[in-house]
Amino acid sequence: MIRPLVAAATLAIASAAPSVARADAHGTEAAQPLLVEVGAPAFRQYCASCHGLDAAGGGPVARALRTPPADLTRIAARRGGSFPDGDVAAFIDGRFELDAHGTREMPIWGRRLAEPIADDTTGDEVARGRIQILVEYLKSIQVAD
Repeated sequence: MIRPLVAAATLAIASAAPSVARADAHGTEAAQPLLVEVGAPAFRQYCASCHGLDAAGGGPVARALRTPPADLTRIAARRGGSFPDGDVAAFIDGRFELDAHGTREMPIWGRRLAEPIADDTTGDEVARGRIQILVEYLKSIQVAD
């Protein structure tokens, strides 16, 4: 589990004013290194059982699922080289998915990640911060075609 102080610092960084934007060759904003560093253990804790430690979709639970987990290293490649931060965050969160889009085997992480880390935080703030560190980590592991 992410230590409370690290989680609190991550929440503060993730919700702070945007840093100076750095872009890659496709114009996609580069991942923020500190959030990537905190996101790696969060990925291992919450995502690797299905998506694998390498995020390619072959985790130990993958065989038991009807729909194979996505290769998360190729999100940008599937989107023409652009990493869709907002779409990825919304999919991880899962609280705002429409029933018309079908069922999902992936947990609704927005609910599970909303456990407050300090008295003055709301569950939604905490969930957004934790999802942001996962998004930043995923952005950092993208591979080209």
